Amino acid sequence: MTRKPRIQPSRPFEAQRTALMTRRRFLLGLVGGSVAALFPLRGAPEIAAGIAPDAGTAATVDTWAVLDATLNHLLPSEPDSPGASDIHALDYLRFVINDTTQDETERDFLRQGTVWLEDLSREREGKAFIDLDHDARERLLRQVAASGAGENWLSTVLLHLMEALLTDPVYGGNFEQRGWQWLWHTPGFPRPPAGKTYPELLKS
Repeated sequence: MTRKPRIQPSRPFEAQRTALMTRRRFLLGLVGGSVAALFPLRGAPEIAAGIAPDAGTAATVDTWAVLDATLNHLLPSEPDSPGASDIHALDYLRFVINDTTQDETERDFLRQGTVWLEDLSREREGKAFIDLDHDARERLLRQVAASGAGENWLSTVLLHLMEALLTDPVYGGNFEQRGWQWLWHTPGFPRPPAGKTYPELLKS
């Protein structure tokens, strides 16, 4: 009998994640249209050159506060379902961004997006993103999502938010297994104990 060639399984989520994390794609996406429609950088030629957004904003923005506000807006707490704060999604994002075994481009993409979002908030709403009410945050995030580049950043945040909902609590998210309990999920065995997470194993 002739053995059929083995078909390698596709990895659509991994491929999508790689595409979303590419800063070059993010920057090039901004060049094609109105920069003000996404984040208030200072003009297409500067973006093409890879110049960062307003230095004053970059120096003062609280990355974690902006991410926390974004996460809680995207997944608010409900009476019958956990929200971003309930599953400690920000703690998981801290783990991801501080994980030096991962691509620096991916981690910087998440950080830098908060600076662009803060710039846009100050320009469009006249105040910091964390000081906006629900309607203003919704309005601003919809403006961001209206462009391909901004949608990439939001999609990346959403991807990690879903990971925080489903991850083993040892990685910071899914606090007290609340995501698993909500979804009636039984985790695999054995689970990684403290001190044996994958970054620690890679470094050992």
